[in-house]
Formats: sequence, C-alpha cells, structure tokens
Amino acid sequence: MNSFKSTIKIFTFFVFVFAFASMAQAQTRTWVSGVGDDANPCSRTAPCKTFAGAISKTATNGEINCLDPGGYGAVTITKSITIDCEDTQGSILASLTNGLIVNGAGVDVRLRGLSIAGAGNGINCVRMIQGGKLTLDEVVCNGFTQHGVSIENSSGAFSLVVRNSSFRNLSGNGINTFVTGTGSASVAVGSSLFAFTNIAINFGVSAKGAVHDSTITNNGTGLRADGATSNLSAQNNQISHNTTGVFAANGGNVRIGGNLITGNGTGLSGANILSFGQNSVDGNTVNGAITGPAAVQ
Repeated sequence: MNSFKSTIKIFTFFVFVFAFASMAQAQTRTWVSGVGDDANPCSRTAPCKTFAGAISKTATNGEINCLDPGGYGAVTITKSITIDCEDTQGSILASLTNGLIVNGAGVDVRLRGLSIAGAGNGINCVRMIQGGKLTLDEVVCNGFTQHGVSIENSSGAFSLVVRNSSFRNLSGNGINTFVTGTGSASVAVGSSLFAFTNIAINFGVSAKGAVHDSTITNNGTGLRADGATSNLSAQNNQISHNTTGVFAANGGNVRIGGNLITGNGTGLSGANILSFGQNSVDGNTVNGAITGPAAVQ
C-alpha cells in the first residue's frame, strides 16, 4: 500500500513539473532572428529562427517580434496572436505554398511590418479558413498565383482591417471574399496599394466593406461588388488604368464619393452604383454612369 501511495505521489509530482514546464514555454513575448534556433526558448537573448518555431512558445494573445530583417518561413496560426516586425521588416518566402494561414475559431490575428513573397509560384499570401479578426498593417503581398488575402469562412462573422499595405503581381485578387454557408465578412481598407492583380478587391456574397484613400491601378477590375448581398463603399481613392474601374456585378451594391476614376477601359459598370458626389469620372474609354445619388445626412 505504501509503495502504491509513493508511486501516486511521484506521478503527481511529475505531472505538475511537466505542466509548469509547458506553461513556462508559453511566453507573452517571443523573438525570432535569422541566426536563431528553433530549439531555443525564443527569448530576446536566445531567439528562434522561424515563426513556426516561435508560435508554439508564444502564449495566446502574445506577440512575436523580429530582431533582424530575416526570412522566417510560412506559418499556420490557430490562436490569437500578434506578429510585429515593423522596425525590421520581417519576411516570409512562400514558394509553392501559402504564406500564412489563419485557422482558428474566433481568433484575433495582427500582422505588422511583414513582406510576404510568393516567388511567382506561391498559392495565397494570407489564407483565412476560419477566424474572427485579421489586421494587416504595413504588409506587402507580392507574386502569388491566387490571392493576397483569401477569406473562406463558411460560418460566423469575419472582420479584415488593412492599412498602409501593398498587394501586387497576383494572378488572383488582392483581397477576395469567398464566403459560403452562414458565414459573412466585413472588410475595411485604407491607404493601401493594389496593382497588377485580377481584381483588386472583390466583395462577394455576404461581404460588405469600405475602401478609402487607396491607389488601385493596372488591375483587371479595380473594385467589384458581386451579388445582391454584397455592399461596397469607396471614397477618396485613385482608380486608374484598370480594365474596369468600379463594377457592381450581379446586383451588387456600390456607393462612391470623392474618387478619381480615370484611364480605365470602363470607369463605372453595373446597375447599382450610387454616388455621394465629387467623383471625377473622366478620361476612361467608356466612362459609364452612376445609377443615382446616395443618401447624405
């Protein structure tokens, strides 16, 4: 009996030891470096080498920072976390794969100061399968065969916020919402660049959003709202040299104000384009026309 009790005590002791060891590994802030090692604890003095190595040692709602402008590898994120390399411009080279995948119910992911390169054969720059919130700040997506940000949730509401970011040289779309089932998406974009994509921003079924103070140029289509449940608002943007500047497709709803829309094949296309006024629509091969005024209060 005493032997059995002793065994139980020893077992319980080791359970607590391993539990506390695991807790110690999950730090609020971790670090990566081009000369780091994923066997390290990811501290500032002993950084990891990749985002994938650091993420398992970073607590939920914690933050990964870059010590130097290295390449830190593709990563899948399944918990709320921040990756912030704003002062060092961390990078991901994603040849033949997705740069970053978000796949966690209700997670809140923040990305800042990242250059994500697809090398001409990467799949998606950022792929969102499930989640709650995604914020991109000073993020560059370049050279992918599909999309810059691909939103693919089939249930729940997903929010994307983008500012000071660039999406270029994409065979697919800069931002693409492909919401199915009971899912929905809201997108807010400000002060960003979209160039050399198929569609700069595509608001699909059950997607709504606003785009402001951005440059949208040399794309197949600039801004597209596709379907009666899609809603797009665009203000103070430069929309130029696209095949089509603004497209309300299949009953999509578009509201515009204060935009420069010039040099496109078709400036405005579709039946549901309402205007707040002060748009400059001129110099397109076909300027197109608004449907009517939007309500101003």
